[in-house]
Amino acid sequence: MRLADRVALITGAARGLGKTYSMALAAQGASVFLTDRSSCENVVSSIIQSGGSAASCISDVSNMSDCQAAAGMAMSEFGRLDILVNNAALYGSLERGHFETLPESQWDDVMAVNVKGTWHCSKAVLPAMRDVGGGSIINIASLAAVYGMPQGLDYVASKAAVIGMTRAMARELGDEKIRVNAIAPSAVMTEGTSEFFGDRFEKATSAIAQMQILKHRMEPEDLVGTLIYLASDDSLMVTGQTHMVDGGSWFL
Repeated sequence: MRLADRVALITGAARGLGKTYSMALAAQGASVFLTDRSSCENVVSSIIQSGGSAASCISDVSNMSDCQAAAGMAMSEFGRLDILVNNAALYGSLERGHFETLPESQWDDVMAVNVKGTWHCSKAVLPAMRDVGGGSIINIASLAAVYGMPQGLDYVASKAAVIGMTRAMARELGDEKIRVNAIAPSAVMTEGTSEFFGDRFEKATSAIAQMQILKHRMEPEDLVGTLIYLASDDSLMVTGQTHMVDGGSWFL
């Protein structure tokens, strides 16, 4: 139980990676507070049935008031906040295409959730982390940002911004013992990836796996080890880093 007595807030936790992250943190002893635009009650129930501690609320990370309310509810429920996983992002529902054809409204939505949402949630948890003398903020970036994935400039730009924010926030928060790191996965076999690639899913994910040194289609569980490392005291001297979990696709 490497996270006993810790409390984690996970955004975008209703399904996919967010669900896996939440269950993994709970399995290591953390109390977890889940947020999403959709209900997380099924995930909360699964965690409680497994002996863990969890609660949730509906929240839109693009709205600062929602983020502050979520942090407040987590504090009311569990009394502290030690870990934030900025996982909420627009991805699977995005229209793919050449950058000059992308709808401007979609661009704005992606930046509001993927970039501004990361900023909002990080600001919202700071008072609680300061109260306990430190914490760990884990931002979810993407291989797409460093590879330069075509046909998805809005998503690529948003995840590149997350990497930049990780570095700047780490420098600003280090004196307060708040670590800020990022995880940049390759395509993971989630509902969002299936939706993003559509009828090209099998061909695209097979090609991505073949591009890797470790030729394996990534599952959500493949990210758990890195997540727990960054959330725990094992990484007390690690901050500002982007950890590529991509089977060896890219060296950063």
